[in-house]
Amino acid sequence: MPRQTQADDYSSYELLAPERQQFRILYDVTATTPGATVFLNPIRQGSEASDERVTDLATGQPLAFRVIRGTDARTLGLPNAAPDAEYLRIDLARPVPVGGEQRIRIDKTYKDPASYRRDGADIVFSRSLGIRRNKVVLPPGYELVACNTPVQVFTEEDGRVAVSFVNVQPGQVALEVRARPSSALATPAAPRTAAVPPVADAVAPTSTRAPTLEASASARVSDRAFQDREITYWLQPPETHAFDISHDYTETRPGTDRYVNIVRGGSRASNPGATVLDTGAVLPVETLRGEAITKAGVDIGGAVSAESEVVLIRFPAVKAGQSTRLRITETYTDPSRYGLVDGVLVWRRAFGRPRNVVVLPEGWALTANAVPATIDRDERGRVRLTYVNPRTDEIDVLIRARSAGVTPR
Repeated sequence: MPRQTQADDYSSYELLAPERQQFRILYDVTATTPGATVFLNPIRQGSEASDERVTDLATGQPLAFRVIRGTDARTLGLPNAAPDAEYLRIDLARPVPVGGEQRIRIDKTYKDPASYRRDGADIVFSRSLGIRRNKVVLPPGYELVACNTPVQVFTEEDGRVAVSFVNVQPGQVALEVRARPSSALATPAAPRTAAVPPVADAVAPTSTRAPTLEASASARVSDRAFQDREITYWLQPPETHAFDISHDYTETRPGTDRYVNIVRGGSRASNPGATVLDTGAVLPVETLRGEAITKAGVDIGGAVSAESEVVLIRFPAVKAGQSTRLRITETYTDPSRYGLVDGVLVWRRAFGRPRNVVVLPEGWALTANAVPATIDRDERGRVRLTYVNPRTDEIDVLIRARSAGVTPR
């Protein structure tokens, strides 16, 4: 079997009643090995697992699984599996399509006194986490009093307090969360009925107006670690002002049957394409401008002008309990944000999503990068910059590079 590959790992740890020393784990992961029909998930040594369930996120249907030893896992895509370790062997609903993926959710409960314990009146969750995106949910009626890692804090719909974070460092995080009973949280607060509707994040970074107290009180704090949009920009030679975009996202809203991409002012989109990553199916794509947008009944959130441009992609409506993972591809031309100045490649663009990747053209050497990013090379040897922004504001990405064939002035 080819070596197992995976992506988009996200873990949610729900702490149960402290006397049980148990926590429920909801682990979302994507199988990406082309043609794979099974996926292997290790059972952490030192933890006692129970109540395992596995779900195919595209269909919402359960998946069959069984426990195997590491010796068997070595023959199924994990050649370095420890012989005495245990793994969940999960049968995927369908083979992973070439260029696609299979999304699954593993639901299990661990009993692990070393990770979850009492300390006087407090409870402590202390665990080394290798997954990059994580959430920890406290038991009902507990307040957060300490956390050694920078986190978001928000309240679940049932009133439980949760912390969430994205690990941007190369190693594991030795997370420690401490909480204690709180009379203020013993009874969940009633939902607010504010006159101001909730907004996506506590602060609107592009707004020049300060939010009112009423708007801040009703603003939704979104879980940045959970957000599932991934955008990659492949820069073409800078004199063309063009770059290819790949935008992956998951649609979960029942009844939704279209994706509308509003092209930024000053940009032009071409070569649009769309694929359902769950199946590999190619979708029809339309580019609409001006009056054609109005005729198609597409809402762009404002007035339609002759310069307005959208890319419209239709897909089978999402059913309740199911989801669809889409990949949207386009080529953008944007002379105001990407080009060549005195022989220097210049890229400047604001990113609002948590995860973005920029790939330089072949033969160009990076000379400046204003926002911290991890840097490596892709399979073709091109320099690749990966930006992970756990904050709610936009980042102003500025990149400069020089070609090996250009002599500095």
